[in-house]
Amino acid sequence: MKWLRGALFADPAIVIATIVCATISFIVSFFEPTGRAMHRVAQAWARLLLRFSGVNVHVEGLAHIDPNGSYVFISNHQSYMDTPVVLAHIPVQFRFLAKRGLFQIPFLGTHLGRAGHIPVPREDPRAAVKTMQQAAEVIQEKRISLLIFPEGGRSRNGIMRPFKEGGTYIAIRAGVPLVPVALIGTRAVLPYGAAVVKSGRVSVRILPPIDTRNLRLKDRGTVTEQLRELILNEVESRQAAAVS
Repeated sequence: MKWLRGALFADPAIVIATIVCATISFIVSFFEPTGRAMHRVAQAWARLLLRFSGVNVHVEGLAHIDPNGSYVFISNHQSYMDTPVVLAHIPVQFRFLAKRGLFQIPFLGTHLGRAGHIPVPREDPRAAVKTMQQAAEVIQEKRISLLIFPEGGRSRNGIMRPFKEGGTYIAIRAGVPLVPVALIGTRAVLPYGAAVVKSGRVSVRILPPIDTRNLRLKDRGTVTEQLRELILNEVESRQAAAVS
C-alpha cells in the first residue's frame, strides 16, 4: 500500500514494528491454525502504528458488543487508516473480506490466507455469492465475526458511497447481529492518495446491533439502506459538532 510505504520511510519505528509483527505472525501461524493468535498480533501492530503516527482514537459504544460474540460489523470507508483503527479498538475476533488480488501478493497473501481472511472475486458475481455463503458458514462454525466496508472501496471525495448488500446477506444467513460502525476523522489523518499519516484525532462509534434472526434474505436491501443511514447520520452529526 502506498500509504504504508510512505509511513515506513517517514518513521523507522514503523518499519521495525511492521517487520517484527509480520515475522511473529508468520511463525505463530504454523502452531495456531485458527488465526486467533495472528489476529492478536495484527491488533498489536495496529496499536503500534497508531501510536508512532500520533493518531489518538476515541471509542464509544463498546457496551453494545460482547467480546465473545459473533457479529458482522459494517463500517464506512474513508481512508487506509480505517483498517488499523478498527483492528486496534474493536475487541472481537473478526476477519475481513478482502479482494482476491491481495491473496496473490507474496507473503501478504500467505498471511491473509493463514489468518482466515476471505478472498472476494469481485469480477465474478456468481463466485462472489458463493463466497458470501461460505463466509456465513465460517462465522457459524468458527464462532468469529466479520468486518466489511460495504462501499466497495475508499471514498475519493469524502462522500459516503452506496452500500453493497453482501454484508447484510452474510449476517442474515449466519443469523448473527449486524453492527453499524461509524469512523470519523480517518480521512483527515490520511486523505485519499496521501502517502504519509498525519497526527490527529479519530473517533469510532459502535452503534446498537440489528438483530437478523427474524429477517429474510429478501429484506437485505432495506436493511442495508438502514445501515447506511445510521452510519451517515452519525458521521454527519459528529462532523457538525466538531465544526461548531
